[in-house]
Amino acid sequence: MSWLRRASLALALLLPAAARAEVAPADCPPGLPAGTTCLRGQDGNGAWLLLARPANWHGGLVTHIFGGPRMAPPARETTDEDLIRYQEFLAEGWAWASSSRRREGFGIRRAGEDTLAATRAAEAAFGRPRLSVLHGQSWGGAVAAKAIETLNEPDGEGRRPWQAALLTSAVLAGPTRAYDMRVDLRAAFQAVCGTHPRPEEPQYPVTLGLPQGQAMTREALMDRYLACTGADLAPEARTPAQRQAMADLSAASRITEWAIPGHLMWATTVFADIAWRMMEGRSAFGNAGVRYSGTSDDAAFNARVPRIAADPDARARLAADGDPTGAIAIPVLTLHGIADSTVFVEHEAAYRATLEAAGTAHLLAQVFVDDGEHNKLSAALYPAALAALADWAETRRRPTPGEVRGRCEALRARYAGECRVLSGYTPPSWESRVNPR
Repeated sequence: MSWLRRASLALALLLPAAARAEVAPADCPPGLPAGTTCLRGQDGNGAWLLLARPANWHGGLVTHIFGGPRMAPPARETTDEDLIRYQEFLAEGWAWASSSRRREGFGIRRAGEDTLAATRAAEAAFGRPRLSVLHGQSWGGAVAAKAIETLNEPDGEGRRPWQAALLTSAVLAGPTRAYDMRVDLRAAFQAVCGTHPRPEEPQYPVTLGLPQGQAMTREALMDRYLACTGADLAPEARTPAQRQAMADLSAASRITEWAIPGHLMWATTVFADIAWRMMEGRSAFGNAGVRYSGTSDDAAFNARVPRIAADPDARARLAADGDPTGAIAIPVLTLHGIADSTVFVEHEAAYRATLEAAGTAHLLAQVFVDDGEHNKLSAALYPAALAALADWAETRRRPTPGEVRGRCEALRARYAGECRVLSGYTPPSWESRVNPR
């Protein structure tokens, strides 16, 4: 009987009912290393699974958590693009597991449960891995950070589901403060542009994202944004009012001008998902005590900006869902571009402070890169960071940024990109980048 057939039988027998999966040999995403074998199927909650084993498998497993949260319903191919993007892991002999998650939208703990189901499915399919690593990218890093605190208990043999975690470009400040700059952007947009919502539309606290039951396409939102700022025009073609609007939005939110559209969309669709699908229409976010500065007229801006007070219960529920506590028991290596405008590098300072307060900072290694990319840094960095993390998990010797850079340089013959790892870099504090409240 082939290992693929044994895998299908094992999945039906070994997984608990809630996580039980049915997978079968299936097509792989295009362009993966030759000899890669893939399995696809669904877990007991309906999440789509993608498992992959390279021909040169050395016994290690990476369970990947993608970013977002994505608002499109999950599908069979949801994580294909992620496996293609991070196929260097396969090329270096690591097996892969990923979940589409059972539904779209926010929910850090729920996403963690879906991730654990993917890990268990891979264990049943491939056998117990030599080393199991959790990889969280962007918002997936928030899921991973919470999962290693709440879902990583040892079994009867003392083995945890994950023995190490790699968090790349990760959201690590915790959801009760990670989106404060987006709260400020929505409030500033209403103060400056007054069109989200428009005066003739139903009015609502902007931290709810949208009125209940309503949706907004990116095109519709961009129409409002471009009309206000003229961002689609050459700077000299914009009106004075448009130039001032753009400058005030950036100053109030502390978001780089070119990155504003992505943050504004997130603060529309995901805020609505959190408010109406998790909080019964209550706001977990607020800006009641924020004093905005750097605008064209701070006194006038602060007088007219919408003020929202966070609902205490909603905020507590959001904290319970995702705020890290630092209660970790495995090595964690983070990788972050210092000029990332999607997830500020100051998230790393916030996470270190959390672990220091919990007495677990000795389990954290942070690697900073002179780069502004978010979705993927230099290709050679990922297998380099993973190899350094794996050695740490097995030898208990924490790697230095210089060691990661050295591993990266050694891999450049096989993978594109540079290794602009910074030694001695310390990110600024969270409060230095995001308006205090």
